[in-house]
Amino acid sequence: MGTKKVVLITTGGTVASHRTAGGAIPVLHSGDLMSLAERAFDQAGTTGPPEITTVDLMTRDSSALRTRDQFIITTAVQGALADPDVAGVVVTHGTDTMEETAFLVDLYAHDPRPVVFTGAQLPSDHPDADGPANIAAAIACALDPASTGRGVQVVVGGPPQPIRGLFKVDTEALRAYDAVHPSLGRPLVDLPVPAGRTARVDTIALYPGVSPGTIAAAVSQHAAGIVLSATGSGNTHPDITAQVSLAVQQGVTVVVSTRVPYGEVAALYGGGGGAVDLVAAGALMSGWLRAPQARMALVALLTAGATRAEVAEFLAKSGPVDGGAD
Repeated sequence: MGTKKVVLITTGGTVASHRTAGGAIPVLHSGDLMSLAERAFDQAGTTGPPEITTVDLMTRDSSALRTRDQFIITTAVQGALADPDVAGVVVTHGTDTMEETAFLVDLYAHDPRPVVFTGAQLPSDHPDADGPANIAAAIACALDPASTGRGVQVVVGGPPQPIRGLFKVDTEALRAYDAVHPSLGRPLVDLPVPAGRTARVDTIALYPGVSPGTIAAAVSQHAAGIVLSATGSGNTHPDITAQVSLAVQQGVTVVVSTRVPYGEVAALYGGGGGAVDLVAAGALMSGWLRAPQARMALVALLTAGATRAEVAEFLAKSGPVDGGAD
């Protein structure tokens, strides 16, 4: 006891990338990234933890991850925490889909020890590369006693941010993320991380002129769930509402989110395609979760065999915990 050991799990992303004639691609492994982070510690005049264990899990751009890969990362985090001497876990990950993978990990985060995701906006061979400092900051966060019990956090270009409700807001700025609300509830999935096949959940963007057939296509491809990225507070065309009703009748769980960055998704409007009508057709409102995280929640819940009522309860518990919605 007393040893502050951190496990560094690397998965690829910009933080591990070099620029090439064909674009930036992830090439660095955990040892390379740890060396860069140690330089950042030295430049800051601080020292890293006494012991770091590195895990080369994968080397991929996060935009190319499959859902199965995200569960593999989740399993790797839990495996790292199986060691009682581990103080915390840091995961390097591409920023494109970090908000999804980190959210999935948090769904199963019953262990109070810190788990911190980090990455970069600039490739590692860029003269102003931000990755090394971010990794060093993430390690410091994982060792901070104040991080205990806070769930998965993200450290990219600023102070730690809770993963619930977090989304990427800038393709270039070093501080890449913001949150729909600073303090959302953290309902968890009570079953172990699945090792086998997971439920298929599709996300469909809604817009003026969208074909209602997109929903039927998802159903025909055996989607167990559908997340709609709707307009406004959760609205669409009446033709979509009709297809939602048919999908629900076939046992598909439909959740309505929004393409709007901030605010609650709620049943306020009617007219045939409003959220009031979608709820009447059997859809659930995502509340404060945007489509990427609502989809990950639905994948985890439906894989665990959750009923529609249990999904609704999860979404209801994912709202602001301080009553700060007003």
